Amino acid sequence: MATATQDATAAMKTTPPMFMPLTLRGMTLTNRVAMSPMCMYSATDGVVTDFHVVHLGSRAVGGAAMVMTEMTGVSPEGRISRGCAGIWSDAHIAPWKRVVDFIHAHSTSKIALQLGHAGRKGSQHLPWEGRDAALPPGEAWQLVAPSAIAFSSKDAVPKAMDEADIAKLIRDFVAATKRAERAGFDMVELHFGHGYLLSSFISPLTNKRNDGYGGSLEGRMRLPLEIFHAVRKVWPERKPISARISAVDWVEGGNTADDAVEIGRMFKAAGLDILDVSSGNVTPGGRPTAGGLFQTPFAERIRRETGIPTMTVGNIRSADEINAIVADGRADLALLAKGYLYDPYFVRHAAYSLGYDLPWPNQYARVAPFKPA
Repeated sequence: MATATQDATAAMKTTPPMFMPLTLRGMTLTNRVAMSPMCMYSATDGVVTDFHVVHLGSRAVGGAAMVMTEMTGVSPEGRISRGCAGIWSDAHIAPWKRVVDFIHAHSTSKIALQLGHAGRKGSQHLPWEGRDAALPPGEAWQLVAPSAIAFSSKDAVPKAMDEADIAKLIRDFVAATKRAERAGFDMVELHFGHGYLLSSFISPLTNKRNDGYGGSLEGRMRLPLEIFHAVRKVWPERKPISARISAVDWVEGGNTADDAVEIGRMFKAAGLDILDVSSGNVTPGGRPTAGGLFQTPFAERIRRETGIPTMTVGNIRSADEINAIVADGRADLALLAKGYLYDPYFVRHAAYSLGYDLPWPNQYARVAPFKPA
């Protein structure tokens, strides 16, 4: 009779790497594929709608181990646009709980809430409205940033945050985290990347402060780490926390891959559970050539040199790529963005192509013997 260890070893040999489970604290993901946070600009006064139930729920039913919400504002002025989701009010809890409850009831997927503040990249039109003109008077809101530097010539100059602004920001993140727990989320992610408020504290291109929140990398990381510690204190011990960073700024004088490793070490020491590694978008010119797996080397290096688990994102397009990422130890979790907009059932289609028996929901079980043309 085979032992439990032998059974586990046999499973590892027959199970594609992308279908191996991953445990973070008390949360176990059934596979290594998650949907990356993507802004949908479809909320009303921060309140999520039927669109979000379908958008997030369909990817969960489609086999994603975890779906991650769009960046959700911890305050009204923390939104990118008037269409962005929020969790700054108790009125936002029930609509989010409806999304969470659907996913928990109809899939094995977990759901993470990405918390953030747009900073100097806020007060925007919806993307499909264009960016050629500022919001009309009465609709725009005050922007804040570590330093009074506009994102672009089309954007307003933000207010450089003072101590009171910083204290309020920390309180807003804590209050949002408490609401996330009441809504039933499995994980929270702190958005510290892509040039939004906390990312702009981390980058030397946007943080020109001469107080304790600027200067060296340690100073620029002070506020993100303070927010992480404040959130960790009120988030249940059994539930993990992730953070998204821009590993490199893609602009001379900005953060480099070496800096990203140091940031990973700081988060590892602080107790972060997993690091979501993206890059760029810190300045209008900070854009890489987006080839296949163009960001995975950053996730791989941080993981190997610091020991912190990582997520990788960026033009991941196939099951073969994900299997290689996981098998080679380049990252612990693969995040799909555009790929999931194209195919909500990516994981189920991957399982079919690999000959892996991934159980369907009861309502869809009859599809098992179906053979697509």
